[in-house]
Amino acid sequence: MGLYLANSEAKTKAAIKAFWKGRSAAHSKQIESGKADQGERSAVTGGKNMDGFISLIADLVHGNGLKSADIHLRRKALTLPGYFRPTKLWDLLVMDHGKLIAALEFKSQVGPSFGNNFNNRAEEAIGTAADFWTAYREGAFGEIARPFLGWIMLVEDAVGSRSPVRDASPHFPVFPDFREASYIARYHVLCKKLMQEQFYTAAACLASPRSAHKDGKYSSEADITGPGNFFATFAGHIAAAAAR
Repeated sequence: MGLYLANSEAKTKAAIKAFWKGRSAAHSKQIESGKADQGERSAVTGGKNMDGFISLIADLVHGNGLKSADIHLRRKALTLPGYFRPTKLWDLLVMDHGKLIAALEFKSQVGPSFGNNFNNRAEEAIGTAADFWTAYREGAFGEIARPFLGWIMLVEDAVGSRSPVRDASPHFPVFPDFREASYIARYHVLCKKLMQEQFYTAAACLASPRSAHKDGKYSSEADITGPGNFFATFAGHIAAAAAR
């Protein structure tokens, strides 16, 4: 019996459409109220714009055998213990009979500023994974099989995220795959290395223009860091957990 993938391609596009529509609606609402944040921040603080991906994850959990699993979305139920810090708040947790099955983060980055935000996102992703797996090693989640750790980044496809970027490193050379790479390409490299180093079970980067509120258009730099690989890997993990 094959994996159930929940028509993930169509649902990914639907999630992207909802992301851009949600940002636009949140920004308009805050302007109307007279309490709009500075710049792009109002569209971020106005709502949960990645909820479409969360819905897809729920479909994959139930469709691959874990029908009794609890999918936690509410803030009070999303906290896990850390090792280097007391706790960490996640975007989504999958629990089954008290056992941690998966923990996921959904991130987005929209211009015009991409530089500092990329570094911040990279540091956050690396630090979160290091903290999680050390806590797992030390038995913070009980005696369980290795959980699925997932990270999804949706970045605006724009001139600023597509243009080559130069870095100054006066003492030692920058790794070749980062030299004059755009921020979209850098997110691809980040996701690939996060998986290669087993920091995350799966990591994906999707690039999407603002016009995608009409059609859900997106692109990926490579299959390995695209949503297809992410959701197939997640579905396989869920099916294995159900078989146990």
